[in-house]
Amino acid sequence: MIPRYSRPEMAAIWELENKFEIWKEIEVLACEAQAELGVIPREDAVAIRERAAFEVERIDEIERTTNHDVVAFLTNMAEHIGEPSKWVHYGMTSSDLGDTALCYQMTQAIDIIIADVRRLGAICKRRAFETRDMLCVGRTHGIHAEPMTFGMKFASWAWMLKRAEKRLIATREYSCAWGAISGAVGSYSNIDPFVERYVCEKLGLTPDPLSTQVIARDRHAHFLAVLATVAATAESIATEVRALQKSDTLEAEEPFAKGQKGSSAMPHKRNPITAERVCGLARVIKANAQVGFDNVALWHERDISHSSAERVVLADSTIGLDYLLGKLEWILDGMVLYPKRMKANLESTRGLIYSSRVLLAFVDAGMSREDAYEVVQRNAMKVWDDMQNARGGPSYRENLEADPECSLSAEQLDAIFDPWQFLSRVGIVFDRLESCTF
Repeated sequence: MIPRYSRPEMAAIWELENKFEIWKEIEVLACEAQAELGVIPREDAVAIRERAAFEVERIDEIERTTNHDVVAFLTNMAEHIGEPSKWVHYGMTSSDLGDTALCYQMTQAIDIIIADVRRLGAICKRRAFETRDMLCVGRTHGIHAEPMTFGMKFASWAWMLKRAEKRLIATREYSCAWGAISGAVGSYSNIDPFVERYVCEKLGLTPDPLSTQVIARDRHAHFLAVLATVAATAESIATEVRALQKSDTLEAEEPFAKGQKGSSAMPHKRNPITAERVCGLARVIKANAQVGFDNVALWHERDISHSSAERVVLADSTIGLDYLLGKLEWILDGMVLYPKRMKANLESTRGLIYSSRVLLAFVDAGMSREDAYEVVQRNAMKVWDDMQNARGGPSYRENLEADPECSLSAEQLDAIFDPWQFLSRVGIVFDRLESCTF
């Protein structure tokens, strides 16, 4: 991922320095396990622990000749360790080292993303309760539907993020935290399974029950798919922010910093650029998931067609997701809300949003649903026609009052056209939200 969309902690996980540091620890732990088994002298394992070191620049230099990064790494390690280096990588193959380290990097990355999601979820929960009584109009198909409160939007996002947290935690266990040190085709031909157990335990990983030299890539595909799902959740939230910030709606707005410029040509603009950036990066992460699926099918016990692709998509997806979640946190924590505009928008359709309650009132009065629907819709269409032609005219209630087929009293209409009557049971939503913890 380019530096513009990278945060230091996550980006550092995918730096060569961190990868080789994990490689070094795996090799040292393997030697210590071999010493426990009596395969290598204990004093040599101690020397390997004390002397093990590497330089990224030197590894790159050696790889230009060997065209093999693991061999280059081992050669550089040997330069530091000396004679006991003959035991390093004993009985192992390159994938034992690379795949175990990659899974460890995936756990490092997913831990950061879980923390990101928890912070974001906590913000949504807090703001849900702050805005639980902020009246606004709900929309379906982009059209005004019925009254709701803005707190319901934040509450919905909090639950989406709670589901994301649960998926990520499960993915860490089932797809990330695995290791394999089982030799050339996974048969432990030249290495005792104890070495695998020892190394994995020290790293907090679980030995893969059967690795055919490589850890099967369905795990990595699932990891990328879950990252894509989290990105899609973030995109959904950011898309709503963008829609609410439109000039025609303007019920909410992402923060606009002092000194910020909205347009090079139009100084009046306050564009939702950060929310748009979240949406754009989510597309990259979703697309990367397809690469993960394509990497599952390898030839026989292994090939390395997955390797080059993984070096790109695993880093880019985790770095990009961490970045966009951070931006979304900034948006939602500082999002500016305009309750007066929300109320004006709610009233802008001249009472049409109360049609469902009018329909039910007619049915309660004894009218058939079909006849009631006809009366309700007929009077609603008059209002739509006036609105489409940008002219004044009677409100929906006034049309009903003038309709001879409407038998509802003024008191009944007062109750029907009260937006809070729609929300008499909405408290259950916030009662449930109390149990949503991050």
